[in-house]
Amino acid sequence: MKPAVVLLSGGLDSATVLAMARSEGYRAYCLSVDYGQRSQAELDAARRIAFAQGAAEHRIVAIDLHAFGGSALTDRNILIPTGGVIEGEIPVTYVPARNTVMLSLALAWAEVLGADDIFFGANAVDYSGYPDCRPDFVRAFETMANLATKSGSEGRRLRVHAPLIELSKAHIIRRGLALGVDYSLTVSCYQADDAGRACGQCDACRLRRAGFETLMIPDPTRYRTTGQAAGG
Repeated sequence: MKPAVVLLSGGLDSATVLAMARSEGYRAYCLSVDYGQRSQAELDAARRIAFAQGAAEHRIVAIDLHAFGGSALTDRNILIPTGGVIEGEIPVTYVPARNTVMLSLALAWAEVLGADDIFFGANAVDYSGYPDCRPDFVRAFETMANLATKSGSEGRRLRVHAPLIELSKAHIIRRGLALGVDYSLTVSCYQADDAGRACGQCDACRLRRAGFETLMIPDPTRYRTTGQAAGG
């Protein structure tokens, strides 16, 4: 089994990506990043998912993007938006440089492990308009990675896999269920409480719920109130 580093946030998308990597025969080394985000419940979820899916190892690396702020996910003075995604507008939940930083950390670990593959749950269909979730960004990072590393300079080709990049949320869920992903272990909410219960209002909750509704199957998300679970 070839080693691969899998970025694991604890959410629905990254849990699916981990299952996909495992199904393709990779030995998964899961990396989660404590970047100063509002909800620490997602890191607890990442631990559960890594264990449930048989990851070879799971590490949580701390890096303080809260020190810079600039996002509703790292600055509690900025309200989490609850009005839905506005087309063409990058929401305040975008965290400057987050995916670049996370992929760089994954790249560092991949070099140490001798891994040529990094798996990343970026999605450019049912997402909030983040610029670092686009196919162009993923391709550009892969090019940079092969220029910037010892392994790349020695002729080994590192690949950044973003298998969800063009899938809708419903397609992602369908694929994950086929691979046995237990979505009750995941936390997608931008402001989940310490128990991992979702707000039912934020963009992440709306997109997740819509995916399950499209498939007409129950969403195992735990919400803070039944009213939020029903309609958001």
